Amino acid sequence: MTASGTPAGAPAADTDDLDVEEALALVREPHREPQDDGAARSPGGPAVRQPGERPAGHHPATPWPHARETAARAARSVRAHGRQSTADSPAGDRRAPVSVPLGDALGLVLAAPLDALTDLPSFDTSAMDGWAVAGPGPWQVREEGVLAGHAQPEPLTDGTAARIATGARVPADTTAVLRTEHGRTDAQGRLHPTREMFHGQDIRPRGQECRTGDQLLPVGTLVTPAVLGLAAAAGYDTVTVVPRPRVEVLILGDELLTEGLPHDGLIRDALGPMLPPWLRALGADVVAVRRIGDDARALRKAVTASRADLVITTGGTAAGPVDHVHPVLERVGAELLVDGVQVRPGHPMLLARTKEHQHLVGLPGNPLAAVSGLLTLAEPLLRTLAARPAPEPYTLPLKEAVQGHPYDTRLIPVVLRGDHAVPLHYNGPAMLRGIAAADALAVVPPGGARPGEEAELLDLPWATAGIGVCFT
Repeated sequence: MTASGTPAGAPAADTDDLDVEEALALVREPHREPQDDGAARSPGGPAVRQPGERPAGHHPATPWPHARETAARAARSVRAHGRQSTADSPAGDRRAPVSVPLGDALGLVLAAPLDALTDLPSFDTSAMDGWAVAGPGPWQVREEGVLAGHAQPEPLTDGTAARIATGARVPADTTAVLRTEHGRTDAQGRLHPTREMFHGQDIRPRGQECRTGDQLLPVGTLVTPAVLGLAAAAGYDTVTVVPRPRVEVLILGDELLTEGLPHDGLIRDALGPMLPPWLRALGADVVAVRRIGDDARALRKAVTASRADLVITTGGTAAGPVDHVHPVLERVGAELLVDGVQVRPGHPMLLARTKEHQHLVGLPGNPLAAVSGLLTLAEPLLRTLAARPAPEPYTLPLKEAVQGHPYDTRLIPVVLRGDHAVPLHYNGPAMLRGIAAADALAVVPPGGARPGEEAELLDLPWATAGIGVCFT
């Protein structure tokens, strides 16, 4: 497997993913002769391309925003197929809602409404430690107190009180609960209030939060820790959710080492350790990570045998002598939905439908280029399969200028400092040093961005308070 990297002798601090052909095109562009390539022309002059428009003859890669929408749309078709599945449709069944224990539901999305199974609270309870009192004071305090978790206590009569703990059942005929700090006893042991009281004070009446059958949360709610708490309080042991998308990762390349220092033309595999936890952070269930090498037969066998919802491959998406992804997809009859994206790094990424219920995302072999492919194609597909809502887009001004690609979007690692995004160096396609320190990726349009210019940001899973940030 071969993948383009930083040219020898290039500065280590900051590199631009410009290939030689495009760099020469930039130099030659002012001298281009007029030709009928369909581009707009100035009167009597040469063709005038719009910003980001490629010259004629370039591979028709998909614009970056369209690629992301294509991935989401592909997942929506799978979810629709799952809803219409029958007993003879195992793929659809796998995407059908499932019932899971509360402990396994964090980060999933409710596929059925969470309706109240009982009144909450299910009986009148004390909101404070103190005394349950009946009628006007002063009160004679009876010997037996009332504790949480015990059976229904004896009723009170006017002029009596009982010690009570927070959460305990309120005795029948209780007028109010007098907080510990708001009562005193006299020499005869009678209880007096130290401030004015009102009927029902510090009593949580049955059904205060909800009544049986009330909808607590609708379909589509993301299961957070608070949702788990509410479900447990409402009496649920399990919840019905959209299952996690199943992902299989295929690591390609004969040159990859799994341990030790690089040597003799061999390099360490960075994607094998990085992709599975990243995919889990995106809500996926990583069912397998397989090392295929540069073996077309093994790759074809792995793709055809996989029962995952999404197959991820690393490397082999270009047209080199051992880049087998395209030929294998053609042989298995896959439908290419995205074949190259107008984004740097990562432009050779691809998305294919391999089966009615299964897709394949081909990531470039360079590590940061693979991250670009992960966020461009895999993230919207997985998010949509899991029925998670799309994050609200947001922008921040860039602290510094960012050099752009002439035709493609660039994704640049940034750190967030106050109300600005600070671009990081070490952002070449083979580099991970920048992304390892980043909070987000800035989306830089063709042509670059000036200091202070607003840029859309893609949050990284571990840099937000999102659910599913799990590295185990």
